Amino acid sequence: MPQRDVINIGLLGFGVVGSGALQILERERESLANAAGCRLEVKRVADIDWQRPRPIHVPPEKRTTDALEVVRDPEISIVIEAIGGVKPALDYVLEAIANGKSVVTSNKEMMAKEGRQVMEAAAAKGVDICFEGAVGGGIPIIRPLKESLAGAGLRRVLGIVNGTTNYILTQMQQHGREFGDALAEAQQKGYAEPDPTSDVEGFDAAYKLAILASIAFNSRVNLESVYHEGITRIGAADMAYAQELGYVIKLLAIGADTEDGLELRVHPTLVPRDHPLASVADVFNAVFIEGDAVGEVMFYGRGAGSLPTGSAVVGDVVDVARNIRNGATGRVPCTCFEQKRAKNIEEVVGKYYLRLQVADRPGVLASIASVFGEESVSIASVVQKKTTGDRAEIVWITHDVKEHAMQKSLQRIRSLPVVVEVSNLIRVLAA
Repeated sequence: MPQRDVINIGLLGFGVVGSGALQILERERESLANAAGCRLEVKRVADIDWQRPRPIHVPPEKRTTDALEVVRDPEISIVIEAIGGVKPALDYVLEAIANGKSVVTSNKEMMAKEGRQVMEAAAAKGVDICFEGAVGGGIPIIRPLKESLAGAGLRRVLGIVNGTTNYILTQMQQHGREFGDALAEAQQKGYAEPDPTSDVEGFDAAYKLAILASIAFNSRVNLESVYHEGITRIGAADMAYAQELGYVIKLLAIGADTEDGLELRVHPTLVPRDHPLASVADVFNAVFIEGDAVGEVMFYGRGAGSLPTGSAVVGDVVDVARNIRNGATGRVPCTCFEQKRAKNIEEVVGKYYLRLQVADRPGVLASIASVFGEESVSIASVVQKKTTGDRAEIVWITHDVKEHAMQKSLQRIRSLPVVVEVSNLIRVLAA
């Protein structure tokens, strides 16, 4: 097959990710040509608003407001989708594939929700679909999972995969701030959106976990199977108790391949201070992997931003360009060869941190401990330090217990006359 000297690229969306990718494509033009074996030319850029200021100039003749002009252009071989969300991005991606174009995307929501449809379409047309930038920004993780770690016998994936929540929790941990104040600062600095729901309620991390777990465990994960819980109930008191007990609190995405099914959950977690993930601070991300053959491996770096995510996108573009030149597109677009059962959150076994406000009088500890005993919840430690008026604050740490038993205990504890408030329940990372 004759090789090509130039491969034309079309770019959909010219916001944070799209502009970052274009900057790298222009700045590293010569080295990228050497890496790909041909020149990479951005032929068309589609965006709905060309009045916004951009960090890089696009000549008027390359601009369009019609994405279909890009995905239907017969001279374009690679389409970069940087629109985000499911609609209309999915329609344009499927149209590009139908027209024989390979696609590079950083769209975690689209790939988490519609990845099967996209991959099957790409396989049918014999083109590539690459999405390294969808998880971890500039951290290389998708390709290592698919290739370098394919024989590692992966058993568990732990991720701090949302920079916004990690920044908020870091500020709370290091400076004693409450959630609302830390969120406001994150918004002021541009780390959090005006509507931060996707980040702080765990949706963003759930999208990323669905992608990571599908690849790590070779089984397609439906997003509905991923339990998610946000950080809005974490308070400065929880941070202080965690520190006293030898932990830090992180929003973790946890995937595990167990004998009775996949565990898939996103929630705040007490992480032991000596665990590598405990030191991941501010907007940085990290993915910690455990495998039978490889032991423990961690990938760490900037999880978002124009240039970090743009670099992941450009890396995919180079890979696709090499495949196009060698007639090797559409080799193995999906690695989900199995159909593993996903466990319900109530089946998961783990340790728990429970903070209660109770009446400050004799017999309180005994009445609560009695409930735990009747529900087979074993207590590892109890801390009572804070007393205000006729109230006391108590923190309990459990041994391993099934979620169902813990939730049943909690329901009964809430109804005890001596319990004023269940302030928080946080899961504890197993060793």
